[in-house]
Amino acid sequence: MPLRRAFDYLAPEGLSLPSLSPGVRLRVPFGSREITAILLETVDEASVDQKQLRAANSVLDEEPLLSPSIMALCSWASDYYQHPVGEVFSAALPKALRDGRGLSQTHWRLTTRGKGLPEGALSRAPSQAKALAALQRGEQPPLVLSEAGVSSAVLRELASKDLIERCRGTTEQPNADLKESGPTPGAEQAEALAAVKLGEFNCHLLQGVTGSGKTEVYLRLITACLERGDQALVLIPEIGLTPQTVERFEARFKTPVAVLHSGMADGQRFAAWQAAQSGSAGIVMGTRSAIFTPLARPGLIVVDEEHDGSYKQQDGFRYSARDVAVKRAQLEACPVILGSATPSLESLENARRGRYQHHFLRGRQGGGELPMLQTVDLRGLHLNAGISDYLLAAIRDTVETQGRQALLFLNRRGFAPTLQCHDCGWVADCDHCDARLTVHLRKRCLRCHHCAAQRALPPQCPDCASRSLLTHGLGTEQTEEFLNTVLRCPVHRVDSDAMRGVDAMQSLLEVAQSEKPCVILGTQMLTKGHHFPAVQLVGVIDADALLYSADFRGEERMAQLVVQVAGRAGRESAGGKVLIQTHYPDDPLFELLRDGHFEAITSSLLEKRRSSGLPPFGQLMLLRSDARNEQDGEAFLRAVKRESQQYLPKDCQLIGPLPSAMPRRAGRFRWQLWCIAASRRSAIAAARLLVDRAEVLKKPRELSWFIDVDPSDVL
Repeated sequence: MPLRRAFDYLAPEGLSLPSLSPGVRLRVPFGSREITAILLETVDEASVDQKQLRAANSVLDEEPLLSPSIMALCSWASDYYQHPVGEVFSAALPKALRDGRGLSQTHWRLTTRGKGLPEGALSRAPSQAKALAALQRGEQPPLVLSEAGVSSAVLRELASKDLIERCRGTTEQPNADLKESGPTPGAEQAEALAAVKLGEFNCHLLQGVTGSGKTEVYLRLITACLERGDQALVLIPEIGLTPQTVERFEARFKTPVAVLHSGMADGQRFAAWQAAQSGSAGIVMGTRSAIFTPLARPGLIVVDEEHDGSYKQQDGFRYSARDVAVKRAQLEACPVILGSATPSLESLENARRGRYQHHFLRGRQGGGELPMLQTVDLRGLHLNAGISDYLLAAIRDTVETQGRQALLFLNRRGFAPTLQCHDCGWVADCDHCDARLTVHLRKRCLRCHHCAAQRALPPQCPDCASRSLLTHGLGTEQTEEFLNTVLRCPVHRVDSDAMRGVDAMQSLLEVAQSEKPCVILGTQMLTKGHHFPAVQLVGVIDADALLYSADFRGEERMAQLVVQVAGRAGRESAGGKVLIQTHYPDDPLFELLRDGHFEAITSSLLEKRRSSGLPPFGQLMLLRSDARNEQDGEAFLRAVKRESQQYLPKDCQLIGPLPSAMPRRAGRFRWQLWCIAASRRSAIAAARLLVDRAEVLKKPRELSWFIDVDPSDVL
């Protein structure tokens, strides 16, 4: 429930407290309903009169679903992020278990007859052959059921042939055998591998240029983890990275790989969760929510692309999976590896303070060279769909002369961000947000990228009936349309409009792996660690949109994006080139990027943050109100500030209330109250105080509020 407290119950009738263990689920009465609950702890006495307590109805589990370390992790996360404890524990369970469904403890194993069958048997019954092959490899349902496409009917058919039989639970350790050994580690890789001590908590920041072999370090550490009989948890930032990453891991290991992300069906996610919790899956891989997945024998945690903003949940339970991963490693007494070519300033500062061990991979695998970066001065140049003649000539040379691939980065989807009437000046604004509607020409519509409102593209101005409607600005659709008219090769657009589902990204990766000449045009989806072996040229079409931002993290994110997208060039061939189009080629940031001095950029940015007391040298919190009436939200936050001000720690400061950068979104007005603290301890105390005051204050019924600790988006 969305309540910041726990509730006391009497034990179910006929059960004693010693027979109940924290981590089991119960069915309990709650108001007029019966709901599923998690047992946090048992106590001999309640804080209220026992006559006021109701008894739990039943216990759903024979053994705890959540280990003591996951219980402690959820309790810590609830306290640190000041989020309702029930919703935090909910994040650790798949939907089926939240709904009260039982956890299947039934597994299958080969009979003596089944073990005698050769590989490739039952070829005339493909589904049965799939299940048999999986069990021969040591894999166990329910992972088999979900990922190999095997139904329970198929398993029953195999059982009727006396090839498999049911067994209770699984005590088998993950298979540590390898399908292939992989390349020999280089000197820098070997040094990083030697520093990681399995079986104890230690935190490592692995900073390596794109293509330097960070994944190979992960793979070898996971091998050592499996040889100890332990499991490894690997976090990746985006669903789109899942297929290629799983493919690489499955090519190396014989042990099952359980995958969890929000794009999976509930049944698949439940099956993968069981495989992780039971210990039958040696490797568990997923996006941010996978950090709460229980493991039978946790031995290693890896956070790939640790700098990526996708690790911060932006609604509901607002947690950072990267930071939770470090806390979980501490609780599990295992190492955690944070890997990136462009680490966050927070991680770099932790390394400088000695909290993390810092390892560098400075060269590309195979001796490849990093691409050459060059700025293109746009001042006075003619542009077509944002592309200069210089960049267009480079694209043609790459795809038509050299027969290679070009990747173009433009972080703005749609055809154009603004539609305007040339005669009267009317502009297409969103009715629900303080934002303009984006033109999507292919679907003939106007769409708000903030609240998803949509309407048909008008044939004429709604104010003066003029047909002189102009588009302003740039989007991926517009650039794609232009390139299709001037190039003799395919143009593949990669943005959230074009890439619907995991299969779409997989299809693009297959195109890229084919190494046929083409242009790949897209948004920051392209910067997420994808391997494009034939990309020789990278073009950043509009770097200025990244350079100047109201967000204090703008320069950091701009440098990370440019370095990440540049890293797609020349990964398997020499002579990769990166062209950055800008009206400000003399900006110091571009000069450092051209010289390949990412470390100099981060040092400069850290000094700016230190002087201003911003993260990582100070702690930020955001209390935001959301209301139909503009005055209600401001008045509520002003009251919170008034009631809290005198009780705050001395090194905390409240700023606001201020309107959000976009004051109205989806028909609701948003105000925010900022809290800046000099230390984490003070920040936690201030967060508790603000939440306590906000909960007791009277407010309009339709007003809502939330707190965001360590916000990544300050807009």
